[in-house]
Amino acid sequence: MQRGTRDLSKQVAELTAQVAELTRRLDEATRAGKRQAAPFRKGPPKPNPKPPGRKSGDVHGKHGHRSPPPPEQVAECHEADLPDACPHCRGRLVETGTAEQFQTEIPRQPLIRKFRIHIGHCEACGKRTQGRHPLQTSDALGAAASQVGPDAQTAAALLHTQMGLSHGKVASVFETLFGITLTRGASAQIGLRAATRLEPDYHLILGEVRASEQIAADETGWRIGGHPAWLHAWVADRATAYGVDSKRSADALERVIGADWSGVLSHDGFASYERFEGAIHQQCLAHVLRRARELLERATRGAVRFPRQVIARFTEAIHWRNEYAPGTWTDDQRDAHRSQFDDRLLELVTRPRAVPAYVTLAKHLWNHFEQWFTFVFDPRVEPTNWKAEQAIRPAVVNRKVWGGNRTAAGAKAQGVLMSVFETCRRRTLSVVDHVSHTLRCFGNRLLPRPVLLPAR
Repeated sequence: MQRGTRDLSKQVAELTAQVAELTRRLDEATRAGKRQAAPFRKGPPKPNPKPPGRKSGDVHGKHGHRSPPPPEQVAECHEADLPDACPHCRGRLVETGTAEQFQTEIPRQPLIRKFRIHIGHCEACGKRTQGRHPLQTSDALGAAASQVGPDAQTAAALLHTQMGLSHGKVASVFETLFGITLTRGASAQIGLRAATRLEPDYHLILGEVRASEQIAADETGWRIGGHPAWLHAWVADRATAYGVDSKRSADALERVIGADWSGVLSHDGFASYERFEGAIHQQCLAHVLRRARELLERATRGAVRFPRQVIARFTEAIHWRNEYAPGTWTDDQRDAHRSQFDDRLLELVTRPRAVPAYVTLAKHLWNHFEQWFTFVFDPRVEPTNWKAEQAIRPAVVNRKVWGGNRTAAGAKAQGVLMSVFETCRRRTLSVVDHVSHTLRCFGNRLLPRPVLLPAR
């Protein structure tokens, strides 16, 4: 009787301590969420941080020096003459040679172009016709004759969509740095106009997503006019597409690739992706590992065994895939290796569990049993959907700055511009050159459209 009482008292003390620790963590999380810097806060500093600066010895690395520009790029040449006398003793100076220094500066004076547009009419049909210079972005005259150049329009779209500046800050940058007067409304209209002219590229990107063998998908919360929405990202083999939709479901992706798409779909386990029954699914292991580590932090005594086993199973599979060398295993050998991982996971999740959180995790692993080790059979498949998370991260940062889009048209333009910018980056194309050329060739038969995605 006394022994049972002691055991109960010990158990009550352990549970009391656990409740106190969880209460402390909850209070800290609640307070941190209300702080202004909470989205970017990483917790307290490390007790023994690494010293700042470069490492000594062989790991010091190379110093990056700005190389001198070629002579044809030098626009100005200035002489830095010797002073009249020695600045130290006022003695006579004798010149012994010269040296060169280069300086790269931003242009503070805007370049203003004037186009003399020749206007005429056809003697046969009488219709009016006007000339078009390759640097023009439109045929507008009259009240709309004073415009912003194609490079400046591209810069405004980049500063807002990719760099995360609000339209007001874009206008401020143009006025402060470039001497170009721009309003918030003009910045918004530039983005809408650029998206309209880049829409053919956007359809090419969507077609590339549809034809890809692998797609990594992710989504994050967004806003349209203050109402909840979702920004979807789809990373394909050669392109990245974005789309803003009022729902989180996979309806947006289904409209792009169709419900019968049969490639490899990597995602975070969101149930809506299960509708693609013809696809081969690869669930993100990083989400499960994060979930198991959170359970391990709260576990005590023998309860630490299950989350540790889950972490060990998936970590071992990831290490096997990272060390795989192409051609070392046949298809049958890889299939047998995956079966081993499947059997070990099956043996783990079918055991009875007393902790409710462990029952939930085991049920989740069982319900998606065939979607965990696709990357073992085909090491070309990523074990996580990190590509989609990386693609969507800049948009998350921008959302913290200006919240989302105010109109549905702006949301559509957001998806088009982000898709073209990111695909250009992946293909090592100059975003400025591609967008500027597209703005100039729109409605101009003299300029061919630039090629964003060459044929397969």
